[in-house]
Amino acid sequence: MADLLSESLNKIKIYENLGREECTVASTRLVRNVLSTLKQNGYVNGIEEFQDGRFKSLKISLANKINNIGAVKPRHAVKVDEYQKYENRYIPSKDFGLLIMSTPAGIMSNRDAKERHMGGRLLAYVY
Repeated sequence: MADLLSESLNKIKIYENLGREECTVASTRLVRNVLSTLKQNGYVNGIEEFQDGRFKSLKISLANKINNIGAVKPRHAVKVDEYQKYENRYIPSKDFGLLIMSTPAGIMSNRDAKERHMGGRLLAYVY
């Protein structure tokens, strides 16, 4: 398990395509923050952390609103004036999906980062 964020997002995508209502992934701070951003934007209904033996896991209640989701490798550094370039690359149309960014103020969507006039690192995309 080299990249837990990538594996978690891939598992969510598979479970969404199968029409499942819940998904369980490994819990890390990065995964929790990305999932909370997805929850704020309505792509996930709920997130619940539980202890699974020695490890913590997250139970995700899926909303079945995700068409595609994935981690971005390599994690590009994005300046404020470069958002349009990466939105065109990863999102199929305007105002349809979102990019998830790691900024100095925390993990947030590209819309929030634009409003706050912040750059950051590109972590994932969803639509």
